[in-house]
Amino acid sequence: MIDKIKRSLKKRKVKIFLLFLLCSGLAWFISNLSENYVHNAVFNLEYVNVPDSLLLDKASRNTVNVKLRAVGFQFLGFNFKNKSVKIDLSKVAGITSKPYIPQEVYRRQIERQLSGSMTLLEMDRDTLFFDFLKLQSKEVPVKPQIKLDLVQNYLLDGDLEVRPEKITIKGPREEIDTIQSVRSSKLDLKDLTTDFAKKAMIIRPEQLKYTTFSSESVSIKGKVARFSEKMIQVPIEVINLPEGTQIRTFPDSASILCKAKIKELRNLENSSFQVIADYGLTEEDNAKTLSLQLSKKPENIHSANLLEAEVEFILKRE
Repeated sequence: MIDKIKRSLKKRKVKIFLLFLLCSGLAWFISNLSENYVHNAVFNLEYVNVPDSLLLDKASRNTVNVKLRAVGFQFLGFNFKNKSVKIDLSKVAGITSKPYIPQEVYRRQIERQLSGSMTLLEMDRDTLFFDFLKLQSKEVPVKPQIKLDLVQNYLLDGDLEVRPEKITIKGPREEIDTIQSVRSSKLDLKDLTTDFAKKAMIIRPEQLKYTTFSSESVSIKGKVARFSEKMIQVPIEVINLPEGTQIRTFPDSASILCKAKIKELRNLENSSFQVIADYGLTEEDNAKTLSLQLSKKPENIHSANLLEAEVEFILKRE
């Protein structure tokens, strides 16, 4: 029993010793971190505020070596990854020849981004040089790629609505000069009986390496309605007859097949249509037929098609 008590006391003493050792080590570590140190570091350069008419193509360097003085706490993060600092390209000089930013200018920019207790002692003295691409912009239409499969007796009611209809592309002149339009990704809609609204991404041509789009996608909408058919008989009107002549056509009326919504078909009248035959277009004196044209139809119907392309006629002189 006495031996067990002695072993237990020894273990307890060891644990207390280790705890004190850990606390003293931690106190020493914190004490050292609160002191000032000089440390070498590497900053990544992040270029911002590029002039609107330019695109940054290349910079002479993307990192800078620095020597800093700060308390130890502030250097902990530098051992894991490089800090990024922003370089304001609106301060670029020599923009029309060889653009550059002197070391003293971007040094001040870096210093303003350091915390108040951190001091920049030394840094690379290189001037930063840049290559820019001049940008132009133009507006181009978006062409949707959409395949519609409508159920029988259903038709697209009106035109497709594409928003935006046009986008602005901005890039180097040699990239965008030949671009006259852009296409959307393909949509294949089957068995349609109702209105639809779909989003499609705009396809970026492979040659547009530096070009940006004002929009990356378009909305494509369409109205679908149920349609029916109706046959309308319309008298044929002959124009440009020679003076002192009369004409008679066979037949004297034309058949028009109309497709529209049922409500609109009910209100259709033959007076809403006009079918003409232009005698002045006949090229031969002994011609026996006249070509027909549908010159007038209501705007609110989907389609109206003449079932006869021409008619026979007899010309009489008065």
